[in-house]
Order: sequence, then C-alpha cells, then structure tokens
Amino acid sequence: MDYKHLIASALAFSLAACTYSCGSGDSSSAQSKEPTSTGTLDTTEQNTEETTENLRTPPVPTEADDPNAVTFDDGDFSFAKLISDDTKSASGELMIAEVQGNKMLCFKDDMKVPQEGKVQKIAIQAAQLIGQENLGKVRKICFDVYADATAPNYENLAGEHVQVPGTICGGGGTVVALKDKDGKGKWCDFAEFQGGEYDFDFSGAVHGEFKFLLADSGECWDDTMDDANFLIMRWGVENDSNLYIDNIVFYDEEGKSIPIIKDEIAAAAATAETTTETTSE
Repeated sequence: MDYKHLIASALAFSLAACTYSCGSGDSSSAQSKEPTSTGTLDTTEQNTEETTENLRTPPVPTEADDPNAVTFDDGDFSFAKLISDDTKSASGELMIAEVQGNKMLCFKDDMKVPQEGKVQKIAIQAAQLIGQENLGKVRKICFDVYADATAPNYENLAGEHVQVPGTICGGGGTVVALKDKDGKGKWCDFAEFQGGEYDFDFSGAVHGEFKFLLADSGECWDDTMDDANFLIMRWGVENDSNLYIDNIVFYDEEGKSIPIIKDEIAAAAATAETTTETTSE
C-alpha cells in the first residue's frame, strides 16, 4: 500500500474532524467538572451529587466479552505498525503495556512532535489476524481506546494544572477494494470516537466502531488485497499522553465475530519458509 497516499488523506480528514467534533478542552472539562442539572434540587440532594462526584473511583480496563477478540494478552503485536511519516504524525514506539493486570497495545509517544495538531496513528494489518481469504467478510471493526497522562499539563476550568489526558477523540479509515480514477484503492473514512478523562491519569475505555457503510457498492475489503489494513488515529491531544488499543473484533454482515487465526497464519508462514530453505539447499 502507498502509505504516503493513505496518510495524506488521513491527515486531511483528521485535522478537519478535530476542529469539528472534538471541541475545546475547556468545554469537555466543563461537562465533567460542572455537570448541569434540571429542575430544582434541595440542599441535601445537591450535596449528595457533589459527594458522589468527589468519590468517583478510578476507571478499570474493559475485559473482552468475545472469544474472537484480539486482547494482546499473548504479547504479540507484529500485525500493528506505528505511522509517523508526516510532520503532524506523533512519533515514538509501539509496545505491550500492562494496565491493572490487563495487557494492551501502547503507542508510547516520545513527545517530540508539538502537541497542537498532533495525530497519533496506528495501522492494523487485518489479513495477519483473520486471513486474507476472510477480508471480504468484514463489515464492522470494534475496539477499545484508552489514554493516559504523563505530565500535569492539563489546565482545568479552575486554572489548576492536573495530570489527566482530557479529551480522547479520533477516527480512522482504510483503503477499500473499489478503485479510484487512477486505479488505486479508494480511501474510506470510518466513524469517529470520542470520550475523555478529567479526574484521573488513566482513562476508562472509549469504544470505537468502524463500519463499511457502502459495502454493497464495493467499498470494503476483498480477498485479492495484499495489504488490507486500517488506521486508528487520535487527535486533539490536550496533554502529554500515550494511546492504548485493546479488544479488537471483526464482524461479518450477520453481526458474527470472525475468528482470529493469526497463530495458524504464522505457523503456515514458518512452514513455508522452512520448506523453501530446504529446497534451496
């Protein structure tokens, strides 16, 4: 796949979407820190609300409830790639991080790219997970996104600098089988996801759901694609923060999850490599 073509399209989409959908950190903080109420509350009810807010417990990672979820518990992330080939792409490294006993894919941001306009991007190679022969079955991809804060640089409405990630928003896209006028795969934008964390240094899960809405017209993957992958991107970063991905699940048109066969694929590739080496000798 031509990553420069893919990233140029993705960056244009992400910068526009950031302005439109994520809004300002102050707006999101206002919703979290100062929830509005309707009707009339007496003093007791109001104090109860404030006490409940102050006693909020730190969020915990979401456990996968589908047997075909990619959970990263085996430590394998060979099918994931960090994308950082333009000036707005965040740089760093991919690794497996354990959060409260739950292993996730982590984009460890080195913070070398300026925060304003920065986009954290991860490409997931679908064929390495479900097999090339199953690419045409995919109609929806679900996953969970998390973010942390590594510095107390988020300014809340009270003017305090706190160690929270703030707004967590983003989206993604892929190249589909339908060709454009130049014969290249057409770029397909997926839906955005949005959440936030304004009280703790690690967020709860922000659920992402990518759908091939025009699959019937050919805007989806097919089994002839050699490099079918999709981008998960986070923009609107409001603090020094890393990105985490977990619980990736592929669904077919009937809403059934597609089995993850990456171990079988890896074993077959290893066997083929050994056979080639033996033949050459």
